[in-house]
Amino acid sequence: MKGNAQIIATLNAMLAEELTAINQYMVHSEMCANWGYQRLHEAAEKRAMDEMKHAEKLIARILFLEGIPIVSQLNKMHIGETVEAQLKSDMESETTAVKEYNDAIQQAASLGDNGTRELFEDILEDEEEHLDWLEAQLDQIKQMGIQAYLSEQLH
Repeated sequence: MKGNAQIIATLNAMLAEELTAINQYMVHSEMCANWGYQRLHEAAEKRAMDEMKHAEKLIARILFLEGIPIVSQLNKMHIGETVEAQLKSDMESETTAVKEYNDAIQQAASLGDNGTRELFEDILEDEEEHLDWLEAQLDQIKQMGIQAYLSEQLH
């Protein structure tokens, strides 16, 4: 099915967002593993896997619309040198993703592409969950202090 060029461009822009997040979260995951923060390692790795599933769905939709998935384009990554910096940069990434998916949903609806709109809505739900988790982690750091927070992340 030949898709709208604007929709395909937006799908590719969202694909770049997801591919960037995968890389950023995997680096953060491995840094946490290296530091011995197993819980944070597993949480970041799971988020990276979620983003991989999003990328896969976006690629499938682009192909369905007879577009060409652009997998060589990444946005700027923000690698945190500390756990708190990682959480903050990941939160910024998720905040941007939530805004961009909301914009993409409006675009798809205005162009009458309800299949793509539904895909964007499904992914948005996951991004909002990621954002909520990251906000909770930063709230915990603020409430209990970084040392107490990190001691909880060891197992």
